[in-house]
Amino acid sequence: MTISAIQSVLQQLQTTALSASSLAGPAEGVAAGGFSDELRKSLDRISDSQQHAYGQAESFELGKPGVALNDVMVDLQKANIDFQMGLQVRNKLVSAYQDVMNMSV
Repeated sequence: MTISAIQSVLQQLQTTALSASSLAGPAEGVAAGGFSDELRKSLDRISDSQQHAYGQAESFELGKPGVALNDVMVDLQKANIDFQMGLQVRNKLVSAYQDVMNMSV
């Protein structure tokens, strides 16, 4: 994996973090918490997205008013996309780590 590929993954993470933080509140800046803090926040957002989607699905199954099937399906797809994105980021990070470890000095 090249440096540009790693930078591309980091840029995608930052873009996702900025777009998600703009929905959650004012941006704090990446430098304040560092990479591990941003990664933890991203994982928390993925978890929250999944919990919300499963909660919506359960509410629909129980027949609670105000929960439409199309909203449930969209929330479940969003949670799935969030999970797949997180999985791909993890795969890229593991691949980058392996490439760095295999470099000869």
